[in-house]
Amino acid sequence: MTSDALLVLADGAVFEGEAAGAWPSGGMATGELVFNTVMSGYQEVITDPSYSGQIVAFTYPHIGNYGVAPPDAESSRPHCRGIVVRELAGRRSNWRSVEDLGAYLARHGVAAITGVDTRRLTRHIRQAGSMGAAFGPVDITDDAALLAAARAEPGTDGMDLVAGVTTATPYRCGHGPFKVVAYDFGVKSSMLGHLGALATVEVVPASTPAGEVLAGRPDGVFLSNGPGDPAALGYAVDAISGLLGEVPIFGICMGYQLLAVALGGSSFKLAFGHHGGNHPVRRLATGAVEITSHNHSYAVAEDSLEGTEISHIDLNDGVVEGIRAPGQRAFGVQYHPEAGPGPHDARYLFEEFRALMAGSAGVSGAGEAGVGGGGGRG
Repeated sequence: MTSDALLVLADGAVFEGEAAGAWPSGGMATGELVFNTVMSGYQEVITDPSYSGQIVAFTYPHIGNYGVAPPDAESSRPHCRGIVVRELAGRRSNWRSVEDLGAYLARHGVAAITGVDTRRLTRHIRQAGSMGAAFGPVDITDDAALLAAARAEPGTDGMDLVAGVTTATPYRCGHGPFKVVAYDFGVKSSMLGHLGALATVEVVPASTPAGEVLAGRPDGVFLSNGPGDPAALGYAVDAISGLLGEVPIFGICMGYQLLAVALGGSSFKLAFGHHGGNHPVRRLATGAVEITSHNHSYAVAEDSLEGTEISHIDLNDGVVEGIRAPGQRAFGVQYHPEAGPGPHDARYLFEEFRALMAGSAGVSGAGEAGVGGGGGRG
């Protein structure tokens, strides 16, 4: 049996639906509302730590049709505050699935609202921008309480959400021939899978200082994705500044933003962000257009990148999607080359990281290659 529910935005817009999933104490879910345009990969989105603090509205009308499969998770649990869908599938149809999406959400305590006119909702966010939102069953709460909660939602500006998702202690994964230290700002398992094919990876907390990393003599340093505002992570920028020029560096998403700031750039918040699996990006070195996966609410200001090469540009809105600092042996991209389930156009970037480490052997005094064999997930 379902119960009626309301979704209320901070600007007063109201959307009707039905309650699903599980409900936190107080009978409502709150967060910064963003929309995602993927047509598949909903499990990867829900378990991506980069969505910490946010409610995800899926634009594709039918979500949950192939259920949930453990190998598809990007972390051990969902990190978003809730999900909004047009139709939540009641029956899964995939031999790999072990659970319905609705049951999975309920088991992990994630609230959902289904039956929402997500086309109208998406158009509203595109015009008004991402904002605080709250939703809950009408038999527990009302629109006035939801509006007050939506307006009280702090959003992500100035928020260090990384501290809530990073690992508490270092751990290792992968069996590749290089030695890589990966900063966990909210790292996805698919990233570690690709890195693990290249290197033995030591995943470290976001607050790890540069000196501690360099003491381990790595061949390279990887900067992961993560949630929130890069401007709130001064400690991470300080660490990256201490690594620049000392060891090859590759950053993705939040890691790219932090790298850009360490190189003298600045970040700003987009009106409604890039969240989807179908963004066209031009690779300036070749002119090739890549279809890419995105999940970012912040971007790097192009006019702040003096002395840094721009490598990729988003063709939808011109946002800088990649930078290189050859003299510092560092590069990064805003989008997700590791994207699961796809697209896979940009996976060559992991090979570029491998080549950068191989070309730097003996230059930085880092660790030696050949310490392991084989690849695979950590």
